[in-house]
Amino acid sequence: MEEIDEMLETAQMFYDGKEDYKRLTGKIACNLFFEPSTRTQYSFQIAEEKLEMKVISFNKKSSSIKKNESFFDTVKTFDSFGIDLLIIRSLQNEYYKELAGKIKTKVINAGDGTSNHPTQSLLDILTIKQEFGFIKGLKILMVGDILHSRVAHSNLKIMKRLGAKVFISGPNEYLEKDAIFIPLEDGLLSCDVVIMLRVQFERHDKKFNMSFQEYNEKFGINSKNIGFMKKNSIIMHPGPVNRNVEISDNLVECEKSRILKQVKNGVFVRMAVIEYLLRNK
Repeated sequence: MEEIDEMLETAQMFYDGKEDYKRLTGKIACNLFFEPSTRTQYSFQIAEEKLEMKVISFNKKSSSIKKNESFFDTVKTFDSFGIDLLIIRSLQNEYYKELAGKIKTKVINAGDGTSNHPTQSLLDILTIKQEFGFIKGLKILMVGDILHSRVAHSNLKIMKRLGAKVFISGPNEYLEKDAIFIPLEDGLLSCDVVIMLRVQFERHDKKFNMSFQEYNEKFGINSKNIGFMKKNSIIMHPGPVNRNVEISDNLVECEKSRILKQVKNGVFVRMAVIEYLLRNK
């Protein structure tokens, strides 16, 4: 927990302009994204460039993956180049277990399958702390496709450890058995933070069984239920947002929304994580 606190403090100082960016001049980072990404991939790149690192961005479509090179051999190749940091996103759950003890380069997990997304959790926590000043005792509701969401899985673990009361809501087929379920309306009435989660169509084995409008009415934030929310509560979403599915289009940037604040915080959190790892190298 001390490591988390230190990285969040550094991220806030970066956010406030109180920390010098010029710390890792000349260090080389490689962003190995085996899965499409906008917010995570490019916020890592911006973070690296703010820290004056040299950045290599891996292009899966033009790599030897197209010649059937394995994930392991691709990572080993970049490890052999003698770079300082690998940022890896993979479709494979817990891909890092395959790499443990077999590569020398430090790795930051930028998302593994449906398992974990550590830096997203950190930026979510920073956003919440900026709003409320603390995490312990807050009621946090995550809504939607919990089962397929690495963000949900990371947040369930870390936010509970930090003392928050975490609840879930959404369609029965997308819920996790080990989490506390409450109906959406009850959650909106009682929770301080409402984290909407993208319906991850690309990970579903079965066809989505309702219209977008029906989903929005039953499990989304819309003009009919946003009024149930507590006065000082906030809405978050890791992105990308399916507009008019998880959140009605006109509410994505409403007064309660902190979605773009999360995006902004992503850069400073990732700067702090990189700086922490390489400063302690």
